[in-house]
Amino acid sequence: MAVGARYLLLGKQGAGKGTQAARLAAHLGVPHISTGDMFRAAVRNGSELGLRAQAFMERGELVPDDVVIGVVAERLAEDDAVNSGFVLDGFPRTRSQAEELDRVLFPEGLDAAIDIEVPTSEVLRRLSGRRVCVICGATYHVDSPPTEGWRCDNDAGDVVQRDDDTEEAITRRLDLYESETGPLMEFYDQQGLLTRVDGTGTVDEVFGRMLNLIENGDVLADTVTPRP
Repeated sequence: MAVGARYLLLGKQGAGKGTQAARLAAHLGVPHISTGDMFRAAVRNGSELGLRAQAFMERGELVPDDVVIGVVAERLAEDDAVNSGFVLDGFPRTRSQAEELDRVLFPEGLDAAIDIEVPTSEVLRRLSGRRVCVICGATYHVDSPPTEGWRCDNDAGDVVQRDDDTEEAITRRLDLYESETGPLMEFYDQQGLLTRVDGTGTVDEVFGRMLNLIENGDVLADTVTPRP
């Protein structure tokens, strides 16, 4: 894989994009950059944008697009992303954000936007069955519970269902995702950058499919513009 590979992973909540993004980044030897990573780095560095983002987050408010874009631009300008490339996860979420990302990455752009496709019924099963330790945040599932009762294997904390993991709450999030990312998918499809991977099966099976597409040159082999 050429140095400087730049991938964006997309997918519904529960599709496993965070897990797959981390694995792909480790395999390629590039940074895995998530929205959370970007905000934490900006806050840690004490940048003006980081402090502005922190103020919104502490108030429980959505961070405005102009601040988000600024934080993204700062992170992608760091040496590791510039010299090695990256796997981007959690951003952009809307077409307008994608257009701004294009401007940030000009002229190189992305190599591909990979959508991990999982049926809604499977996402509901995964998320509604998720359980989390109230102390350390360790994640379990009704199909793979802690060793003893619903007490965390790490610290014996209570393992519970989060309020936003009820079926009703998940359905609302999925509806919002569909309304926001429909235009986003169309944007990358029109650019010839969108490719889809079957996200059902084990983590290893999904990763194998994604790697197959990338390493066999099936991801946008005919549409990626060579970099200067």
